[in-house]
Amino acid sequence: MAEHYFAENPQAQERKREIEISLRGRQLTVTTANAVFSGDHLDRATRILLEEVPSPPATGHALDLGCGWGPIAMALALESPDLNVWAVDVNERAIELTTENTKRHSLRNVTAGKAEDVPAGIAFDVIWSNPPIRIGKAALDALLGTWLPRLAPGGQAWLVVGKNLGADSLQKRLAASLGTEFDVSRHSTSGGFRVLRVTRV
Repeated sequence: MAEHYFAENPQAQERKREIEISLRGRQLTVTTANAVFSGDHLDRATRILLEEVPSPPATGHALDLGCGWGPIAMALALESPDLNVWAVDVNERAIELTTENTKRHSLRNVTAGKAEDVPAGIAFDVIWSNPPIRIGKAALDALLGTWLPRLAPGGQAWLVVGKNLGADSLQKRLAASLGTEFDVSRHSTSGGFRVLRVTRV
């Protein structure tokens, strides 16, 4: 039985592989492995997110929530070399791969770790995420309810979610739970996925 990508410490023997990917027009070779999310390719949802979101701010703090082997964090870091990028995951193997891939491409502005490794006082100017929908609705709502309120004033979060995996209901739940300090909207629809935008007003 395959392990879930959100297992904290995967027990399956690690099998690394190298793949070629395109991140916002840049061609990169990266290392991936089994027992992490989309370990053999750049998944469609992440690719759509990276195609749809505007450029990140040049400076400040960014968050890649659920970083996997690091494509979103790398895209942020490549586009904004002076932006402090925090890449967060529960999966230790994913964190190690993100660290390996960012070092390989000399992306010194990325820090990969677990949630507790992010200093509590940091507010994020931008969040890009392909959130882990399959952890279940309650766990997902708790996860987003922890991180989205850490947007700085004027900061924006961009989330990609499958239409058939509850994107529209998630949009409604976020609007209800975050309250009037936040604007939650649908930015775009592509290939069966919604890109949601959350702005701290």
